[in-house]
Amino acid sequence: MPREIALHGVYLPSLTLLFLVAMLLGWGLDRLFAWCGLYRHAWHPALLRVGLFTCLYGALALTIYR
Repeated sequence: MPREIALHGVYLPSLTLLFLVAMLLGWGLDRLFAWCGLYRHAWHPALLRVGLFTCLYGALALTIYR
């Protein structure tokens, strides 16, 4: 995957695309965790959501910039 993506003549970093992918994956996992009732056991559900997104985004970024 190139490190820059051309979108109508504007170069965007590939991390922008990874951000969107991480958001979609995070949203799907969030719905799954809510359906399973995982958030009942979390001390701070919003913090769990942010941590989940951070881990997904970091893992996806490492696939490109490694």
